[in-house]
Amino acid sequence: MNIGFIGTGHITYSIILGIFKSKLKIKKIFISQRNKIIAKKLSKRFKKVTIAKDNQQLINKSSWVFLAITPKVGSKILNKLNFKKNQKIVSFISTINIPQLKKYIGKNIKIVRAIPLPPISNNLGPIPICPPDKQVKGFFSKLGTVIEIKNERLSKNFWVTSSMMAAFYELLKLLSDWLAKRGVKRNEAQKYITSLFVALSEDALINSKKDLKYLVKSSQTPRGLNEHALKYLKKAGFYRRYSKSLNSVLKRLNKV
Repeated sequence: MNIGFIGTGHITYSIILGIFKSKLKIKKIFISQRNKIIAKKLSKRFKKVTIAKDNQQLINKSSWVFLAITPKVGSKILNKLNFKKNQKIVSFISTINIPQLKKYIGKNIKIVRAIPLPPISNNLGPIPICPPDKQVKGFFSKLGTVIEIKNERLSKNFWVTSSMMAAFYELLKLLSDWLAKRGVKRNEAQKYITSLFVALSEDALINSKKDLKYLVKSSQTPRGLNEHALKYLKKAGFYRRYSKSLNSVLKRLNKV
């Protein structure tokens, strides 16, 4: 099977890395020239990756087409491209829903929306897809953990929570910076903080059948340091503001 990626940003790069670490059998991967640096890097590293002359050539040569572009770019270019009726389109565009995509494309074509994140490069992490699709599930199940969502209204909630990725990395950076300012070498600070949060996440995953409130409770001792930190953050409104940020992103998505 030949596949094509319109858009060659960080997500496309991560997915292609993940493909070549997986057991997926892909004959050829066509990528657009939009990000020339990433496109050249991928084509030099992998023989199966070819930079298409333009987006239409990419579509013509691919059985599946992945839309890895911003909503603004999508609204400008999609109605100018001619997709094949038997093609499958997988969209990573956050704020263009399936009815809108079909309107832009001008065909009643099979479209699945997916939310891959950078850890897919190592075949890790969840990949929500909407609507459920056996072939798309089979593809992404080789790259991570697929979560099938029945309708787009529900899928918006997954787009919202995935938007917390940068906020999470900012927290890791803050903690690493705090250690570095107190004399810990930066590489050691980052290694400790990232390892700590990997371990905490693994522990949460292992205990995922339990309500997370039990992990919150079991990680504290009366008058201990964890209890102190949690109480301080709650009193400062940290978690309340975090929840408000989720609502703010959802509000933006609901405007679409």
